[in-house]
Amino acid sequence: MNESLVVNDSSATPGAGEALPWMEAEALDHNGSLEFSTAPLDFPVNPWDIMLCMSGTVIACENAIVVAIIFYTPTLRTPMFVLIGSLATADLLAGMGLILNFVFQYVIPSETISLVTVGFLVTSFTASISSLLAITVDRYFSLYNALTYFSEKTLQYVHLMLLGTWGVSLFLGLLPVLGWNCLDEPASCSIVRPLTRSNVMLLATSFFAIFVLMLTLYFKICKIVCRHAHQIALQQHFFATSHYVATKKGVSTLAIILGTFGASWLPFAIYCLVGEREYPSVYTYATLLPATYNSMINPIIYAYRNAEIQRSIYMLLCGCFQANGAYRSRSPSEV
Repeated sequence: MNESLVVNDSSATPGAGEALPWMEAEALDHNGSLEFSTAPLDFPVNPWDIMLCMSGTVIACENAIVVAIIFYTPTLRTPMFVLIGSLATADLLAGMGLILNFVFQYVIPSETISLVTVGFLVTSFTASISSLLAITVDRYFSLYNALTYFSEKTLQYVHLMLLGTWGVSLFLGLLPVLGWNCLDEPASCSIVRPLTRSNVMLLATSFFAIFVLMLTLYFKICKIVCRHAHQIALQQHFFATSHYVATKKGVSTLAIILGTFGASWLPFAIYCLVGEREYPSVYTYATLLPATYNSMINPIIYAYRNAEIQRSIYMLLCGCFQANGAYRSRSPSEV
């Protein structure tokens, strides 16, 4: 049976020689699920799956560069870059998971492989979202405790955050493999087969909790940044234009970060709560694909905009930029 590893489809398996359509050729059945068609199609492979595979390829390539640069650059060992490396690693694994999902779905269809692949994707995307939260927490403490930020205690704290992040992500990813799936009870399936509806609701609820916490922390970061800019301006007896521009730029950057994160994941998280397995699979694809774009945008926001990583890339690609001595960013808020 050619099972979909990502999107639930409650229709019957096509007979020998029949093509697999990506949309119904005739009409929806009574429960709203997609029907298989015996009519020949121009695309024997689901175009949505092709787009997910292409998205995974771009994600894997982008984040592999970031992981390699951070791993092979000795100066990038500060807490900020450790967290960015964790985010890039999680996104890299997510991209590889999307590629493997496509390969196993059409080349080696198997229920066991389906469970492993879905668990791998759950772990990767959960680690990606959790790493974003860890970066937000680190940014907040870098401003709240700026004088003691570059201490050994901070690095230990970051390592504990990463241990918790990856531990929880691995636990959630193992749940489907260890038995929390709907293979034996198809009626309990969610919009993401073979995850159960209760499993998907747990993941969606966890996302909303993380999103609210990030909103709260970024609001506090904005207050701290604005207060610091105002104090500097008072010391100089006027509110300098440069301070206003810097404050506005910082607030705009935080808005872009949260806006991108919310626009990418909120549609899929909401649909996980309200969607039913009988709904057309095109709805799941249409909300899941934008969610993958967050892993595509993360390296641009958190890595490629950073001056030190840009410098390392130039040295790697051109070999003509000589280092003028190690230096490190003042705080993660620069990222």
